[in-house]
Amino acid sequence: MSYTKRQLIEAAMAEIGLASYSFDLMPEQLEAALRRLDSMMAEWNARGLRLAYAIPTSPSTSDIIVDSGLPDSAWEAVITNLALRLAPSYGKTVNPMTQTTARHALNTLLARAAMPNEQKTSTLPAGAGHKVIDDTFILEQAEDLVVGPDTTLDFN
Repeated sequence: MSYTKRQLIEAAMAEIGLASYSFDLMPEQLEAALRRLDSMMAEWNARGLRLAYAIPTSPSTSDIIVDSGLPDSAWEAVITNLALRLAPSYGKTVNPMTQTTARHALNTLLARAAMPNEQKTSTLPAGAGHKVIDDTFILEQAEDLVVGPDTTLDFN
């Protein structure tokens, strides 16, 4: 179970000094923060950072009590970066430690997302470990076995 969108917003508000024990959030403030959260996650998605966040199709379809779907590795980055985006709206200055944490957490997520996919081509030279004498390229793999509902598979 992940954070709900409301819990992410409340944690970001606490990060900028608007904790729930001293400051009650009005519904309009929660909606504005939810729009900022959704737009931040849409921007990250456009940058190639896919985090399984439920991005709504329009601001009116976003629900604050829905599970965010974020992995635990993204919680710190989302909370601190949302705090950076919300602080100016409330006339708050963000703690330098929060700024540093936000930058490092986002860089960690971007580094994990930048891992290249493995590529395998038949035109790749075989290399020193390849022992076939007549073939200088890696041979293609046999195709996967596909069995449909109208065929049978016999094991010998």
